[in-house]
Amino acid sequence: MIGKIKEFANDVVKEMKKVSWPSKEQLKESTIVVIITTIIITLIVLAIDKIMDLLIKGIFA
Repeated sequence: MIGKIKEFANDVVKEMKKVSWPSKEQLKESTIVVIITTIIITLIVLAIDKIMDLLIKGIFA
């Protein structure tokens, strides 16, 4: 059991060395894109929700 755990840990270390990690600049840019995209989608969903709310209130009022 211990041998398998050690083998697994060694395999993880080997694989992590193969990973191509982004630079700080790439990471920063990607984070900004994700935040802006999230805000835009949130605003779109909010707008659709408000429009649907008004339509439903108009139909059933």
